[in-house]
Amino acid sequence: MNMNPMKVVRAIVDQSLANTQSGQNFQFERHGYFVADRVDHVQGSKPVINLA
Repeated sequence: MNMNPMKVVRAIVDQSLANTQSGQNFQFERHGYFVADRVDHVQGSKPVINLA
């Protein structure tokens, strides 16, 4: 069991990610597939992106 499952990473990303909708999927090159958080993602001001 992973006792430390959450890892918060602050990053600079393309401006277009600020306009993603919750639940929208996309891929960061060479890092995996991600999804905008269904609860904490706020379009335009506070994007929260999870590893899918």
